[in-house]
Amino acid sequence: MNYHFDPESECARLVEKPSSSEDIFNGIVLHVKRDTVTLSNGSSAVREVIRHIGAVCVIPVTENNEVIMERQYRYPLDKVILEIPAGKLDAPDENRLSAIQRELREETGYTADEWTEIGDFHPAPAYSDEYITMYMARGLHKGKQDLDEDEFLDVYTIPLSELVEDVMAGKISDAKTQVCILKAARILGL
Repeated sequence: MNYHFDPESECARLVEKPSSSEDIFNGIVLHVKRDTVTLSNGSSAVREVIRHIGAVCVIPVTENNEVIMERQYRYPLDKVILEIPAGKLDAPDENRLSAIQRELREETGYTADEWTEIGDFHPAPAYSDEYITMYMARGLHKGKQDLDEDEFLDVYTIPLSELVEDVMAGKISDAKTQVCILKAARILGL
């Protein structure tokens, strides 16, 4: 079966058409809507959707193939997890490369000479329109962290090969971090 398709011509029977929309919650980062949609068979269904401004992430890789990683507490999970640097856009039209360059510098103190966009992904397409653009940064230069006043994190340098093993062993739970680690390892031939 060919999984590549033209959504306009081949998937009309799968498309849901919105018939009404209700704002449930408008927060600082998230907006929740309850939409009623018409299905291709004519029946209706309700979809609760989180609207998100979008985000960016980066896997910063040193010349020795080590990755600059962050450890921080995530309130919804009530635990500290290991992640790559990332952040939300400040505005819907913000340049994504500029946004991740800012996040890397603020969170870790690092800047980079080389930036490569390595893809986009939707972390939770069943209920959110968020998409994250992924970058790999090389040619790193250490500087000073400039964390937001409500941001607390520790920075670590970990070999990429060790991180691949940790992803495969289920030791890293963050999806964006898993995806970027595996993509970077493939790109770099590790």
